[in-house]
Amino acid sequence: MPQPAQTYQPAQTSQPLPPVSVLGLGMMGTALATALLKAGHPLTVWNRSPSKTGPLVAQGALPADTPADAVAASPLVIVCFTTNDNVGETLATVDFTGKTLVNLTNGTPAQARALSTWAKKQGAAYIDGGIMAVPQMIATPAAYVLYSGDEQAYETHRPTLAALGGTKWTGTDPGRAALHDLALLTGMYGMLMGVAQAFALIRTENIPATEFADPLRNWLTAMLSGVVPGVAEAVDSGQHLTDVSSLAINQAAFPNFMDTFRDQGISSDLFAPMQKLLDRAVEEGHGADGLSRLVELLKLTN
Repeated sequence: MPQPAQTYQPAQTSQPLPPVSVLGLGMMGTALATALLKAGHPLTVWNRSPSKTGPLVAQGALPADTPADAVAASPLVIVCFTTNDNVGETLATVDFTGKTLVNLTNGTPAQARALSTWAKKQGAAYIDGGIMAVPQMIATPAAYVLYSGDEQAYETHRPTLAALGGTKWTGTDPGRAALHDLALLTGMYGMLMGVAQAFALIRTENIPATEFADPLRNWLTAMLSGVVPGVAEAVDSGQHLTDVSSLAINQAAFPNFMDTFRDQGISSDLFAPMQKLLDRAVEEGHGADGLSRLVELLKLTN
């Protein structure tokens, strides 16, 4: 069984820090570049719109005229573009021989694996990453980045990458970091959909959202802290029977939500799929199981 990833803390050293190149200076790319500058790394930057290099150059970064120039300037190249299509288009003809490419562009596991294959053909070691932070969090204790791919290259550059936040290794499969990233974001978006629906419902009676925020936060915190570990254990063991809140009980109660949404004049679009899934679970004979059974029902079948 894979061991849980560990957060890395850089060792203190008086040795000169290695140079880094950052390509892509949107909000996140700029935050990454700024963190590396503050950590003392010689930095080369490139962006499709050259004007975005100005603030970083004022802090000591060197501007590159082309992506090839940026890549040539450093052994470690960090890319943070809008999409992985931009990565392929921008770097298609660049010589990466002997370089390590760290791609922190949000993407899919399949894209990460394809880019890893491409990078190897270009002579580069490839590391894919998923940033678990917003730009303002970079280089703070709250930020961390998931990494996967070339483990040797990761270990070599981990002290440098630690300038961005905690470093968490997820495995040698290049797609593993993206998978973890999207799974974590899936949980976040699911929670946000529930929060949005809850606020929409409470506002139908002119109750201020700020008044309801604390009860909602406290309820979600209590539920998540208890539910997530229990569901994880049930999924791994395959033991879904429960004496707490069965799927049959949830199915029977769920129409109350749908009816209330309708009566209060708000959409049920976010919750309608849950009703269908509960109905299917009971129809297939899983009524006595807990909510963990829904994980199995989400698998697509041919």
